[in-house]
Parts: sequence; structure tokens; C-alpha cells
Amino acid sequence: MKNIFQFSLLFLTLLSSLLVHAEVRVGYQTGVEPAKVGIVDGAYEKATGEKISWRRFDNGSELIRAVASGDIDVANVGSSIIAVAASRNLPIETFLVASELGTSEALVARNGSGINSYQDLIGKTIAVPYVSTSHYSLLAALKHWGIDRSKVKIINLRVSEIPAAWQRGNIDAAYVWDPALGKIKTSGKVLTSSEEVASWGSPTFDVWVARKDFAEKNPKFLEAFTKTSVDYYVAYKLSKKALLVDQAYLSKIARITGAQESQIADLLQGNQYPLADRQRQLLDSVVIKAISDTALFLKEQGKIDKLLPDYRSYSTAKFIEK
Repeated sequence: MKNIFQFSLLFLTLLSSLLVHAEVRVGYQTGVEPAKVGIVDGAYEKATGEKISWRRFDNGSELIRAVASGDIDVANVGSSIIAVAASRNLPIETFLVASELGTSEALVARNGSGINSYQDLIGKTIAVPYVSTSHYSLLAALKHWGIDRSKVKIINLRVSEIPAAWQRGNIDAAYVWDPALGKIKTSGKVLTSSEEVASWGSPTFDVWVARKDFAEKNPKFLEAFTKTSVDYYVAYKLSKKALLVDQAYLSKIARITGAQESQIADLLQGNQYPLADRQRQLLDSVVIKAISDTALFLKEQGKIDKLLPDYRSYSTAKFIEK
């Protein structure tokens, strides 16, 4: 009887383990980049041999909360949110850079708002998803321009909420990415982009992070995941001219991100998609410095409470193919 009980207990334990790991839970955002095609193509499932549950999130704050709660194993977030996560000791690590952000994130002033240059932002209402790369870039731009953030009204809106607020005239400007960016640019003026903000010393990135417990148990999954992504970046670099006019290719990205298909080509050209050598360079040093610099900046702005002595544990190149 004891042996039967022990066998039953072992069977239930193994069954529970299989159920828990029946699928990998991956959260992504709406940023436009070549590897999004891989989600539509099922390339990640094929490469990893795993069933993947893909969940789209409107912003990094919601996604990182899902990671913190254990609901998401692997997540596509902006580099600024990692500084916030680190200040709260969230056990994650960056293992892949999806994009070096450029013109795909921008500050746009609404036509009729009276904003013709950055000096006109004083006294105006600017929308941005809080604790996002756009939020960090907005604050960095204001600092660069010498505008005290108390002189403008910054409000927190989701990406999906910004176009409606824009149409109602509730906001004068917004710093955001697609699909909202493409919609508001049709009736607004771009004041700056993350490409320019990066040239001022505040670069931002879209990255992939994994919970450390997941990464320790599933290194092969992350290796296959990174290789698949980089393969799409290589294909884009080698066939860029053809892909930018390939309607089937552009349609897949539009479908998975919600961005307007007519703007996908321009958005793709707005960022850089690092290949393996550049990935290692970024993950081994540049991303770590960006997280550290972002944390210091956010601390000065009162957005986080503490700094860490070292941020190296939050980025690794060990899953990049050599």
C-alpha cells in the first residue's frame, strides 16, 4: 500500500511538472521589427520545439508586472523598464536586443495645439506611457532643452488610449510608438525622435528579458530563440530593399503589432537590428551602461527610490550564437 501511495505521489508530481511546463509564456509589445514575422510564421516554435503562448501587451509596465507575478517567462520590454525592475530586485536578465531605437519612437505635437517648437511645450499637456522608453526619452529631451518637467503636464496613457485623447483635443503632444505614432503623425508635427535623443547621450533599446529561474532551466530554449531572431535580422539586412516592398512580409508585421501596414516600411527603417557580433557588444557593455545611466536619471527625476552598485547581472550575451 505504501509503495502504491509513493508511486501515485511520484506520478502526480511528474504530471504536475509536465502541465506547468506544457508551454512557454511569452509577452511582447507592439514595436515594429523584422523578427515579429517569426511569430506569425511559427518559426520560434519550430526552432525551440516548444509550444509557445504569445501574449500582446500595450506597455512595458503591465508586461513587467506579469513577469514579476510569474505569469510570463520571457518578455519584450524597453530598456528603461529594466532599470525600474532592477531597483525592485526583480530576478530577470536581458538576453537579446530587438532594436536600437531610432525614429520609431517620437514626440509629436498636435496640429492646432500652438506648439511649433520645443519652447512651446511649456504649459502644455504631453501624454506618454509611464516607465517606458518613450517616457525616459521624453524626460531626457526636456532636460536637454532646459525645460523643467514641472513646467509641462505629463500624463500617463496607454498606447491604445493616446489616439482617442489626441482626437478629442485632451492632449497637446505625445511621445509614443506604433500603432499610436502612425495615427497621430497624420495630424501633428514631429519635434524629436529617440534617434536624436540617443545622439544627445540617452540611447534606448527594445530588448528581450527572461526570468532568471526560467533561463537557468531552459538555456537551449533561449539559445534557439535568440538565433531565430537574429536570423530574421540577417534576412532583413541582406534583402532589405525587396522586403520593404513585399506586401506579404509587411502585412505579417502589421497583423502582429497593430501598426498601419502603409507605415511598416518607414518604421522598419527607423531602427537598427543588431546581428550576433553587435548583440554581444551591446549585451556585454552598452546595455549595462544604458540601464545604469537610466537608473541614475530616473532616481534624479524621483521615479525610482534606489540605485544598485552594479547592473551587470541584468544583461548577458551567453545565449547569443558564437
